[in-house]
Amino acid sequence: MSVVSGQLPSTSRHPLAQGPMDRLLAVGSGQSVDLQTFFDHVRGLAALLPAGRHAVNLCEDRYRFLVAFCAIALRGQVNLLPSSRAHAVVDDVQQRYPQTYCVGDDAMQPLPVGGFQLPAVLPRLAGAMPMLGEDQLVAIGFTSGSTGTPGANSKTWGSFLTSTAQNLHALRNLWGDAQPALVATVPSQHMYGMEMAVLLPLLAPATLQAGRPFFPQDVAQALAEVAEPRLLITTPVHLKALVESGVCLPPLAGIVTATAPLPQELAAAAEQAFATEVREMFGSTETCIFARRRTALETAWTLLPGVQLEPQPDGTRVHAAHLAMPVVLADLVELLPDNRFILRGRRADLLEIAGKRASLGDLTRKLQAVPGVVDAVVVQLAPEPGHAVGRIAALVVAPEREEAQILRDLRELMDPVFLPRPLRKVAALPRNDTGKLPRDAVLALLRH
Repeated sequence: MSVVSGQLPSTSRHPLAQGPMDRLLAVGSGQSVDLQTFFDHVRGLAALLPAGRHAVNLCEDRYRFLVAFCAIALRGQVNLLPSSRAHAVVDDVQQRYPQTYCVGDDAMQPLPVGGFQLPAVLPRLAGAMPMLGEDQLVAIGFTSGSTGTPGANSKTWGSFLTSTAQNLHALRNLWGDAQPALVATVPSQHMYGMEMAVLLPLLAPATLQAGRPFFPQDVAQALAEVAEPRLLITTPVHLKALVESGVCLPPLAGIVTATAPLPQELAAAAEQAFATEVREMFGSTETCIFARRRTALETAWTLLPGVQLEPQPDGTRVHAAHLAMPVVLADLVELLPDNRFILRGRRADLLEIAGKRASLGDLTRKLQAVPGVVDAVVVQLAPEPGHAVGRIAALVVAPEREEAQILRDLRELMDPVFLPRPLRKVAALPRNDTGKLPRDAVLALLRH
């Protein structure tokens, strides 16, 4: 098995996964996989992968994604993790990186030209414990483009080991000494999905449910496939659907959510409906997770061990052991005692019109609070020629309300200078797999 990426060898090497060889790593599709079988699958697939420097991992099945991710890394190649599996997004990633091929399973049809389809039966190959170098580049994750052009963020195996240890510190008291079982509704390609549903099964250790349930009944069925203690890894969009559906879920050790702000009312409703704690995580593709809170009971965030924040005029500089250098985020924070902080929005979201101030996030929340509004987003458009300030616009999902009625109710909640014009009704917002709204998709709907 040759290393073709040209990466330098590491002085310190670490196993792909932790725990005894007979521990349960994954369940799903009527089968159970222990750690020994997983290692055999990783070695077997690594021996079959094409030559190259990068591989776009498009597998939908979580276990197959996990095997492909580790096989690519074991081969000395780099996993490319686009924010979407849409062909245009994948094509863009492939064009940006030389010697790249795609890896997919049965759910990804057809694969781009030159792609590698995982065999129906994964090959097995016995051998030594799979190890990766601490400074080996194993993944490049891409931001969703919700605020502009997607950015690339490199992750080494050592940085993942350190950030996963921090995540365990933030979550372990939810399940105690037992090995948790993880059911996730988020894609593995997203950094939040990578941290919670790829790295935790490897390093926690934990058991992974291999599906990716979407609808509430699918989530309930996936949770029923695994033993206690169960941890549901989801997003505010999916959590809202679960609460509103009235579905009955098996006992949960906890619910973890991220990718978008979680309303306190929704967190409280979920805790009551499912008799468990909802723990919200805060981070980004650039930083990985670095803070947590129990949103139903608190508004302030608690930093994970070793993380420090340094407020800046236009954002916040994040210092952490898993970051090779500090990362500046656009989020504005207010530091509190005991390693806590409160989010104060983003500088780019702050509006000043006719001497009055507001934030896009707050305007969006007010629009979402209008009776009959199912979903909504408020944005600021680029200034028109001859104008210094761009107009405020909105997309809204409200099947039973007319646009004029919504605007009438909205006048009671916000200053008239911030009323969105246009306000356009749509059947659904163009949310991606994690519930985020890429700005270009929002603008495209507003133009139609």
